[in-house]
Amino acid sequence: MEDTRAEALPIGAAEAAAALQTLQRYKAGKAALDKRLIDNELWFRMGHWKNYRDPLMPGKAQPSSGWLFNSIANKHADAMDNYPEPMVLPRAADDQATAQALSSVLPVVLEQADYEQVYSDVWWRKLKQGTGVTGIFWDPAARGGLGDIAVRSVNLLMLYWEPGVQDIQDSPDLFHLSLEDTARLTAQYPQLAGHAAGVVDVPRYIHEDGQTTANKSVVVDWYYKRPDENGKLRLHYCKLCNGVVLYASQNDPALAARGLYDHGKYPFVFDPLFVEEDSPAGFGYIDVMKDCQNAIDRMNHAMDENVLLASRQRYVLSDTAGVNEEELADLSRDIVHVVGRLNDDSFRPLQTAGLQGNSLSYRNSRIEELKEISGNRDLTQGGTSGGVTAASAIAALQEAGSKLSRDMLKSAYRAFARQCYLIIELMRQFYDEQRVFRITGQRGESEFVPFSAQGLRAKPMPAVGGVELGSREPVFDIVVSAAKKSTFSRLSQNETAKECYKLGFFDPANADAALAALEMMDFEGVEKVRARVRQNGTLAQQLVQLQGQMARLSAALAQQPGGTQAAQDTAGLTAQLPVAAAARAMNWNGKEVK
Repeated sequence: MEDTRAEALPIGAAEAAAALQTLQRYKAGKAALDKRLIDNELWFRMGHWKNYRDPLMPGKAQPSSGWLFNSIANKHADAMDNYPEPMVLPRAADDQATAQALSSVLPVVLEQADYEQVYSDVWWRKLKQGTGVTGIFWDPAARGGLGDIAVRSVNLLMLYWEPGVQDIQDSPDLFHLSLEDTARLTAQYPQLAGHAAGVVDVPRYIHEDGQTTANKSVVVDWYYKRPDENGKLRLHYCKLCNGVVLYASQNDPALAARGLYDHGKYPFVFDPLFVEEDSPAGFGYIDVMKDCQNAIDRMNHAMDENVLLASRQRYVLSDTAGVNEEELADLSRDIVHVVGRLNDDSFRPLQTAGLQGNSLSYRNSRIEELKEISGNRDLTQGGTSGGVTAASAIAALQEAGSKLSRDMLKSAYRAFARQCYLIIELMRQFYDEQRVFRITGQRGESEFVPFSAQGLRAKPMPAVGGVELGSREPVFDIVVSAAKKSTFSRLSQNETAKECYKLGFFDPANADAALAALEMMDFEGVEKVRARVRQNGTLAQQLVQLQGQMARLSAALAQQPGGTQAAQDTAGLTAQLPVAAAARAMNWNGKEVK
């Protein structure tokens, strides 16, 4: 009876077998990419000689220089210096409060999901493999069963999609593979007992610790899109292992018609470094730099061999020379015995020619070529060349040399915005109960903000002429900025603030002239500065009016009997007003100056 019920379900053994056949077809189409990913991991670990051993030189030292690794490490450091922060903007005026709450809550949700570590891991894979992949899932077991959003870095080697699609969302099926312990899986899913034979193999990176997969099973997370009775595509999910269906959303009565996620998208966000046509995956810096790095390493090998040979004393010795070879090879002996007479024909030193200057120049030129290819010039790392010593000139060159990093960051920010949209959609679907988030206010104080999906779900539209217009679901825009700025960026912004202060931009009396100058300026946070200067100008006008009123009040009080002291107190208050105005003007980027 159990087998009959299993076959009657929408996803059974036949559907699982068809899905595994589709997976094998996808694997065949991705075989070249998988090989490149495994090869790039060796290049990153400077272990690429495992694939490029020269059979003509067995046992010879094969050095690996770190120029390629240094370029990638510097670009990863640039990414971490510009950690993203979301700002949610509403598209309708009545969604303003919800957008403000989301702007405060989203960073807390990301922090609770350990997003900074995920961001770092995704960037390493983006630089090494050419594509960083982030998974946005709903974890129903989190928070003691309440459930919460889980953000994970996904290994591109374990993802398979239909060959030829440019956008991952266009693939009819998407497979994510993982290796898990067979005993633990059998304990969790009893239907897996007796099905221990693996039917799917996975590509693996080359490790030096001799990892074994004898007690592992390949778990296949099968995501697929199928239309419902209304023609709308629904996202469904099936968990397979060794040909057995462990779970399927179509077999779940609560999700059979609705699908796994209401947003209907695969929960994976691809962030390619350099885009390839007809593929959601791109290529990275290792693919561009590996040939040049290989040439440098081969030259290092040849030069090291030359230095070793030149440092050793070798001889050409004839069989008739009569020289004791053991005594000749023993450098501790002061006397070497010879039988007969030596001459140049039977015995002579063999001297290895030293390195030529043009060889060293050629090697250095290949190193400079690799730096140019990767955009990892000396100035981007804080070094100087060409006699540049002025701080302003160095700063300008560093800013010009960082355009490649800024371009990569913009791509990462676009992917981050897509991740935030998926997080908001999961909040809309699963945040049924109200949750409280601790956020940090503008002045550093802790605030507790309640939040639920009530403000995200569809709201009824007001009737017009007695006609119901249905409901409207709030829609938001996400603007991404750098939460953790580099030291150079902070220094540049601080210098801009000091220049504005020296020029009198924050003097309320200069508000009109300062606003005219700020309209022609463009730097991060300029809108806040314009708002503050405009507010200072309004405050100055109010101050002038108030001082006039105080002066007239003081004159009127002085004419009254006993009003001299009151007039003096009023004059003292008037003198303190400019101090208060100046203190209020001393504000930068929303932070009060103590």
